[in-house]
Amino acid sequence: MDSCVLPTRHEGIFIVQTTDFFYPLVDDPYMQGKIACANVLSDLYAMGVTNCDNMLMLLGVSNQMTLKEREVVTPLVIKGFNDLALEAGTTVNGGQTVLNPWFIVGGVASGVVSNSEFIMPENAVVGDVLVLTKPLGTQIAVNAHQWLEDPKWWARIKDVTTTEEVEKAYQNAMQCMARLNRNAADLMHKYDAHGATDVTGFGILGHARNLVANQKSEVSFVLHTLPILANMVKIFKACGVNFKLLEGYSAETSGGLLVCLTRDKAQSFCDELQAVDGHPAWIVGEVVYGNREVRIDEDLKVIEV
Repeated sequence: MDSCVLPTRHEGIFIVQTTDFFYPLVDDPYMQGKIACANVLSDLYAMGVTNCDNMLMLLGVSNQMTLKEREVVTPLVIKGFNDLALEAGTTVNGGQTVLNPWFIVGGVASGVVSNSEFIMPENAVVGDVLVLTKPLGTQIAVNAHQWLEDPKWWARIKDVTTTEEVEKAYQNAMQCMARLNRNAADLMHKYDAHGATDVTGFGILGHARNLVANQKSEVSFVLHTLPILANMVKIFKACGVNFKLLEGYSAETSGGLLVCLTRDKAQSFCDELQAVDGHPAWIVGEVVYGNREVRIDEDLKVIEV
């Protein structure tokens, strides 16, 4: 689930709140906690809100796990969530834990901000470009890693990849999902971003559609470039599962921000973000005149990351 409450005004201040939860994706409980925390915070970051005042953690502990499994896994997930909250400059001050048929982790993030501290996702204009701050392909990277232990599924992709490539993509995906979008949110203010969204469960095309539908101007988005984790395209083509990766619908977890910027400032945004984050960002599309639709360019370029 991915939801964000737009700013609510109260006596000259604005309250921004986001709620997210999802099923575990990776086999490292500590990293799963970090990824969950990063995912929750990203809705705030997508509005340029860099400071979170309070977090709650929501945890559904699976009753299908043994008591010993729960005793080992649950503290690691909580520690990962708390550690990344501290990295983000905030703390977890409550939440709820329940027994559940499935293991579910998520949370709530909220901030109280002034009018100048957030950016409404509605001011894209013709001539702007779209920047993406994390690569795509995490869903396939996680699935391919699971297939290493399943001979039936591994047989589908073993002729196009290696265990080393799958392990590397999985590690890269975990680190990517656990990385905060906070620096990107900060730079949105410096470079006068016209709006943004985070890319998660609906894929880049789904979230781009949500963003363009909210624009004041009569614009459309054209996506001409997809940065994708290395080797995920060939695995996608061989596995027989229609993740719709090249159609822009492959689901992401704790993905990057898709940011609308003026053309003359976009590359500087990307360069500075790489300098502070240590990871690249890419110009992936442009804003054109239209009726608030999104399309993938016929000459789509794929960048392996």
